[in-house]
Amino acid sequence: MRIVYVSAVNEKCRVSGKRLIEVIDFGEQPLGNGFLKQEQFGEEYFFNMRVGFCEESGLLQLFDQPSPEAMFHEEYAFFSSTSTEMSKHFKSWAKSVATSSDTKNPLVIEIGCNDGIFLENFVNTNIRTIGIEPSENVANIAKSKGVMVENSFMNIPLAEALLSEHGSADYITAANVICHIPNILELAKCIDILLSDNGKFIFEEPYLGDIIQKCAYDQIYDEHVFLFSCISVKNLFNKLDLELIDAQPQVTHGGSMRYTIGRKGFNDVSDNAKKILENEYSMGLNKIESMLRLSENIKQSKNKLVEILENLKSGGSQVCGYAATSKSTTILNYCNIGPDLIQCIYDTTPLKQGKFSPGMHIPITDWKEFNLNMPDYTFLFAWNHLKEIMAKERAYTSQGRKWITHIPTVQIS
Repeated sequence: MRIVYVSAVNEKCRVSGKRLIEVIDFGEQPLGNGFLKQEQFGEEYFFNMRVGFCEESGLLQLFDQPSPEAMFHEEYAFFSSTSTEMSKHFKSWAKSVATSSDTKNPLVIEIGCNDGIFLENFVNTNIRTIGIEPSENVANIAKSKGVMVENSFMNIPLAEALLSEHGSADYITAANVICHIPNILELAKCIDILLSDNGKFIFEEPYLGDIIQKCAYDQIYDEHVFLFSCISVKNLFNKLDLELIDAQPQVTHGGSMRYTIGRKGFNDVSDNAKKILENEYSMGLNKIESMLRLSENIKQSKNKLVEILENLKSGGSQVCGYAATSKSTTILNYCNIGPDLIQCIYDTTPLKQGKFSPGMHIPITDWKEFNLNMPDYTFLFAWNHLKEIMAKERAYTSQGRKWITHIPTVQIS
């Protein structure tokens, strides 16, 4: 039995209030990080994942989303520090923040600090930090590293309390978090409350331009209620006394953008931000036609992937998956890929091992068994960590085994 989440259907853009135009319907989807035990199959949580677009705001967004409490809780199964490349990325980012600050005792607030991968770099320095993290298990890991953490969702009462106790923030940061927050206008008001006159709000998110170019539809899942572009970010913060002042492309998560927001009248808009905005308009990232082309490309990618997996099955090949990611949940459920086509998924996260993938119930196996079993073909779900994984799994490749990827096109290599 499936428990399908039903709410009052949202048909309007969360920024403009205008009616959304449907781009694609992914059907019933489970929670992206909802890895579960066999005895929980009958209680699994599903929702209808439709994607819409608003030309006025430029935002690609989910019509509906599960409640935050359903997605982020004490058993949240995502830990940023499991990736060495991400650790290096956040260390570099922290260094750039530290060296650019000219305040005597600056305050850095991170929204969604996860396990402290970013803020731990400021421990035992003159930089004050506060992490906001609703998932208790990862918040506790951050605390164990010496990071001060508010185990809560960001909201206006919390922003006002932080301002009263600690003063305004010189930097507010977030990484792959702002796209999770459906009440985005309230979040923007929180930034407005907390940010000092010369302060910067700097956040990174998967970039809509890269998603369209790569047909990376697995970036769309329950947690990602929004997919941002510079156009949509500019439109959002222009509703307050804030503006987009810089944008820097990042390689993380298969293509991200680092956006910098400042108060109007206190900063110049960078040439880089102007150039990226101009490119986005030329790409049509503010037009429904571009989103409908993405929809068609998604459907073609699905058909090609299923065809390859069915051919490998009919030929007697063993096919497994690598990395039980949130993104894999969208692929598996949208393409109806179960354990008949992918026998198991190898993963390094103890919290996922011994459980089953959301929706399609593929067994999650300890990564240590990967090179012992040597499957004929392996679907790389964590394609955004391709370089790191290929270096790690040279033994597998050297044995003539093959990888399946679906970005930017479905292929075997």
